Amino acid sequence: MSVAFVKEPEGGEAFENLPDRPISPHTNFVTPEGLAQIEAEVARLEKEVASLDPADKAEDSRIGRDLRYWAARKNTAQLVEPKGGDTVHFGATVTIVREDETGKESRQTFRIVGEDEADPHKGSISYVAPLARAITGRAVGDVVEVNGHEVEVVEIR
Repeated sequence: MSVAFVKEPEGGEAFENLPDRPISPHTNFVTPEGLAQIEAEVARLEKEVASLDPADKAEDSRIGRDLRYWAARKNTAQLVEPKGGDTVHFGATVTIVREDETGKESRQTFRIVGEDEADPHKGSISYVAPLARAITGRAVGDVVEVNGHEVEVVEIR
């Protein structure tokens, strides 16, 4: 039978069953700021649900999917309080030095955070990122190899 004769969904029915957003298998460690972001997102979505037009099936489906994701992330969040120390750890701000593709040394500073709050453009990376994994537990002066390049830890805050 040709697909031309198959009844297409009408009025947004195709959106009623959006697949859930995948949830990471890693432990959901969060900083205090990360937990606040998750809680704010849940509150925002709950507010959207309350003001939703029941006829807007596509929007209802999208908001429901996102709310399920963020509620699950909130329920599994494991808060990691800030701590000091001489080694790289979750929540630390780290400066590294590495050579770029041209052989020139470059400095990079970033904070190691939870998966949902990571944003490399804003200076944060997930604790499960290869770079974060490679330097966690290291001290200033330690050199590790990441993706075929040497990386030196030069500062930990």
